[in-house]
Amino acid sequence: MSKRAELSTGEALVGLLEAYGVDTIFGIPGVHNVEMYRALPRSKIRHVLVRHEQGAGFMADGYARATGKPGVCFTITGPGLTNILTPMGQAWSDSSNVLVISSTLDIRDSSQGRGRLHEMIDQRGAAAAVTGLHMRAYTPKDVRDAVARAFAHFSSQRPRPAYLEIPLDLLKEPAGSGWEPRGLPRIASPSRSQIEEAIAKLNAAQKPLIILGGGALHAGAAALAIAERLKAPILTTTAGKGAVPSGHPLCLGYVMGRAGVWQLFGESDAILCAGSELSETDFWNDDVVIDKNLIRIDIDPSVMSRPHSADIAILGDARESLEAIAQGIKERSGEARASFDLGEPDALRAILAKVLGVIREALPAETVICSDMTQIAYAANEIFPVSVPRTWIHPVGFGTLGFALPAGIGAKFGVGTQPVAVMIGDYGLQYTLNELGTAAEHELPLVILMWNNDALGQIRDDMVMKGIQPNAVTLKNPDFQMLAKAYGCQSAKPGSLKALADAIGEALKAKCPTLIEMTPRMVSG
Repeated sequence: MSKRAELSTGEALVGLLEAYGVDTIFGIPGVHNVEMYRALPRSKIRHVLVRHEQGAGFMADGYARATGKPGVCFTITGPGLTNILTPMGQAWSDSSNVLVISSTLDIRDSSQGRGRLHEMIDQRGAAAAVTGLHMRAYTPKDVRDAVARAFAHFSSQRPRPAYLEIPLDLLKEPAGSGWEPRGLPRIASPSRSQIEEAIAKLNAAQKPLIILGGGALHAGAAALAIAERLKAPILTTTAGKGAVPSGHPLCLGYVMGRAGVWQLFGESDAILCAGSELSETDFWNDDVVIDKNLIRIDIDPSVMSRPHSADIAILGDARESLEAIAQGIKERSGEARASFDLGEPDALRAILAKVLGVIREALPAETVICSDMTQIAYAANEIFPVSVPRTWIHPVGFGTLGFALPAGIGAKFGVGTQPVAVMIGDYGLQYTLNELGTAAEHELPLVILMWNNDALGQIRDDMVMKGIQPNAVTLKNPDFQMLAKAYGCQSAKPGSLKALADAIGEALKAKCPTLIEMTPRMVSG
């Protein structure tokens, strides 16, 4: 640390990130951010060269969701920032800790309209729309403070992306001293009196119900302890899949988009909800409001009473709060079992259920699966069993096509030898197809499961349902098998469900990505 004063601010930034525990940065070097890269060869941080800034953002998001650690990106002024705004929006809506560090124009040229390269009127303002923190540095001290502020946010607040922009001239300035990591705050502990209120309400309830969101992925054991004593069913949001094992007799999984579950909300006399915003994309109906008997646990005070009215609103970490509640819950007699009838599936859901059954059996339980906005993933949200936290990653809130492939790459960099699979559609894959090059370059054994119906199938079906003549929903696809080969990847196009299982088995043993092209015809093969 004695040589810190001799370093530039860009060099010192890399050392500070490493000191905060950052081991991977996703990005692209450019003429406007090369000073961030000067110290990388001397650091222990692994830099992943992506093919597009959008890929960098999604990779950082996948890394963050799979590991629980912040994902970090380097980008450049102007187009680099605008390219990564979509992933930042996805991370913001789905509560994911991503740190985007961007260069910006020299301090003297900022917002002056002089026609400088990559100029924007208000770069920070653009980032502010999709971040929990948006910071600009003017001095080396500002950079140190901003990084400390970001990591303090990550350790104690609702996960949300943070943005820091550093002017080009500042990156080259001498760093000065003081580039050490600072102590980080923790999430506030819950109120003991509110914990006691929650215990009393739950013990008195005749029809208790538990809801677990993405903020409770680390709290499954405590939630199960409560559920088993109360004999209470557990619902999860899509983000909460895996908080408790899908096979547990009390776990109903994600069925919150079903009208029958909305009826359960009205019948329950105590609903314990931990770590969920309870948003429109949890119910797929913005008219669902839980306005009575709600016990809510969250670290974000802004969501505590909108639009759902909590009788008891506990501000605190889900695990600490649920563990405290579990200590006071009385054991009830009776069978611990719950069920929910999804009804008879339509023809497409029946086909997808068969495919998903083969995928689930072929993939190890601990496989991290990054899914996309595609019909097979929508079905999987409800019917695909997940038993391990942080192994089902889906772009719920922002709903971004092309998320799954780069998110899967980022997850793989984060989890190491743990298997990672991608579940994506033929159209969505083409949004970020270029990142196959990133996966192939690093010899990542990704299992890429692409559902190919040669159309925007969900949009086509929505048009039909709404009485609109389908249009602009069919496309000429490339030869995906040849495309995979061009990137140096393995590929397979199984003609039957057995061949699909065999292809997944081979992909898990490969030393490179494998694109497995699935089609509806495969089910009858």
